[in-house]
Amino acid sequence: MPPFPHPLSHHSPDQSATPGPDASGLDASWRRCGHDHGLDPFASHMPPVLCGAELRQCCQRAGKVLRHAETAMDQLRAMLSPLGYATLLADADGVVLTHRIETDQRRGCRRWCLWPGAIWNEAREGTNAVGTSLAEGRSVAVHGAQHWRTALRGLACVATPVHDALGRVAGVVNASSFHPSDDGREIALIAATVTQAARRIERAAFMDLYRGHAIMLLGEGTDGSVPMIALDGERVVVGATHAARVHMGIAPAQDLNFCLLDDTAEDEAEGGLRHAQKMAIRSALATARGKVAVAARILGISRSTLHRKLRMLGPPATQPCH
Repeated sequence: MPPFPHPLSHHSPDQSATPGPDASGLDASWRRCGHDHGLDPFASHMPPVLCGAELRQCCQRAGKVLRHAETAMDQLRAMLSPLGYATLLADADGVVLTHRIETDQRRGCRRWCLWPGAIWNEAREGTNAVGTSLAEGRSVAVHGAQHWRTALRGLACVATPVHDALGRVAGVVNASSFHPSDDGREIALIAATVTQAARRIERAAFMDLYRGHAIMLLGEGTDGSVPMIALDGERVVVGATHAARVHMGIAPAQDLNFCLLDDTAEDEAEGGLRHAQKMAIRSALATARGKVAVAARILGISRSTLHRKLRMLGPPATQPCH
């Protein structure tokens, strides 16, 4: 990785060419640390850890996300523990709520504050996977010297935001190692695994809230979210995941009550809604094995409306059968 002059390198001449984040998309985080937060990269403190009562309050505020995350966290532990990574779940403030570690990791995890109650906030701790993922709303990997603070450069960490059933950021899934490889060769694999865990947690939350509703997938996932919508018995959209809301230009937690496709609406959808319509049609056609009549029933519209939408939206990935 090429040298990245540390914004506060005058504090130590030995650090004037500290390896930095420019090759990994972390330069914005480093600018925030230096210019917005005024953090000293050579401060030796570790993240603060909440007391038991404070942690219990955070867990109570987190609500169902802890329950929805249990299976995904156990699966993540099984996959990443052999690679020397601990698995953590933090809330939207960067407070670690729970973790999954092996017995031989306990001492190291305590030393590095990879422990329930630890607060990994970027504004205080500088560039780190949990805090920076929350600050930027995306998956983040931070390896060794990419951390803003020198005290944290023995870590390699990956984090992906977790969204609740209403599309709000509920926290992050994190995998961290205090014995990472020197070159970070395992980071890509760790990141992909953590992203899948975040998607499983979101899916569990969405399926729980909209139990009994028809769930429709609107294409591939983006980062830790998969575009899904929930339809009631009248085929009215009543729920959408974070990725689906982004596609349709709908804010998190905004109430939903509209027909994505119906027999009376004008063909005037634009932008994200148009894309959502196309993906809904493709999903229905794939489920119906290309049969338009079956796909129309799935969508709750007439065959003629579906044919009209197909002409308007362009050819689907699956060739329709009549």
